[in-house]
Amino acid sequence: MIPKLQKIFWALFLLSLPVTSFPYFPSVMGGSALVRPLALYPLAGLLVLMLISKSYAHALPRTLLPFFAFVLVALLSSVFALTRGVDSAFEFSVGDRVLRNLITLGMGAAFYLVSALTPNTIEDLHSTLRWLYAGFSVALLWGSLQTVYVIKLIPAYFDILKKIQRHISISKLFPKRITGMAYEPSWFAEQIVFLLMPWLFAAVLSDYTVFRWRWRRVTLEALLLCWAAIVLMFTYSRTGLAALVLLLFLAFLLRPRQSKSKTPTVSPREIPKAQSFSLAALLIVVLLGIVFIAGGQNKYFARLWSYWTDEESTGTYVQYIAFSQRFTYWETAYQVYEDHPVLGVGLGNYVFYFEDALPDRPLHPTPEMLYKLVPEEGRIRVVTVKNFLIRIFTETGLLGTAAFLSFIVAVLGCALYMWFSPQAEQQYWGRAGLLGLSVFGIVAFSVDSFAIPNMWVIFGLITASAHLVKRDPVEPSGRCV
Repeated sequence: MIPKLQKIFWALFLLSLPVTSFPYFPSVMGGSALVRPLALYPLAGLLVLMLISKSYAHALPRTLLPFFAFVLVALLSSVFALTRGVDSAFEFSVGDRVLRNLITLGMGAAFYLVSALTPNTIEDLHSTLRWLYAGFSVALLWGSLQTVYVIKLIPAYFDILKKIQRHISISKLFPKRITGMAYEPSWFAEQIVFLLMPWLFAAVLSDYTVFRWRWRRVTLEALLLCWAAIVLMFTYSRTGLAALVLLLFLAFLLRPRQSKSKTPTVSPREIPKAQSFSLAALLIVVLLGIVFIAGGQNKYFARLWSYWTDEESTGTYVQYIAFSQRFTYWETAYQVYEDHPVLGVGLGNYVFYFEDALPDRPLHPTPEMLYKLVPEEGRIRVVTVKNFLIRIFTETGLLGTAAFLSFIVAVLGCALYMWFSPQAEQQYWGRAGLLGLSVFGIVAFSVDSFAIPNMWVIFGLITASAHLVKRDPVEPSGRCV
């Protein structure tokens, strides 16, 4: 009975991942926050079932050790921050920030643990991908419907979709960008390139599928990859575009090697080096052409190349594309770290040190900074680092950074172990893992929340796949086709 319930809740968890800001959330679960993953509901059921079934009593992946070390350091840093006696001129206290961020860290830890421990067999991993694809198919369909008003705004059609969106996300629709089921366009783009595309790219490279249907080299994964790439364009996300270009480039570097497996199964067809390079180059050129043509319809996105032709442009290029404030956030974070290098200032407490640690330079070229600093009734002046790794560095110090990087290295080791395997099945999981970790390197520059499940699910599935292929190294037949 419990295994069946686990499969049901796991399927619901994967199906609900695209919904990041669900409007119907009780306050005890973060009902006032921007990040409200719908997946928290099935996650709660999975945690209860894991406790009942005592999954923790079995042999656990060693990757959990550095992860728990990071959680412990983050907890110590946050508790120690309560003793600093920081004076707050904000509408919230140090205790409020610490509690809120420890809850989000707990959510992230739960996402990772469930993703790493729920799959028990290789077939469970295949089923995981099928449910993940199903959930994103719904999100891509909803995003495709939104592209209609981006191409040509039809007020009545747009109003209908706005009413439906209110029941999916707390955010409103953007007339010139699509948001899918996420909070904003950039979140949707990061979901596509981070949580979905690594598995699809690896499948296309390996001629691999978790479905029975295929026609020559045409698989459902290949069709889903093309669909996702088209929808991604209409998010007009610069981070999403950079990640997609990276994935296309790595598609050449991580092309399949000749399998030396003696297992009596059919291995993926080898893609010639010249063919894979030509295909990757062609796709990048076509992609950039589409971006240039479509991006011209969106002034915000077109800033990437219109700086040199815009007669009204002022300031530097990074100021023109509204990126200069990120450097200020990061420089300020480093100043905070220098004052508290060992354990940092505690999770969420960067905001209390931000104003005093700001670099000595005029702020008028960056209006966002002035907006954050000037008090105004009804405005919550929460400032974040806007970079996940720098946030770890600032708020947990050297100890927390060392623990988290050890965790990342352990996950990377899992991916490399599978990629260098002689077996095609394991190579697929390793290739997908390396692609996912590469995208993390880009996404980390724009996301700094523990509560968004994307990276935790990716890390968890890499951990689970490495743990399972070590335990059961024989390739199942009929999957690598």
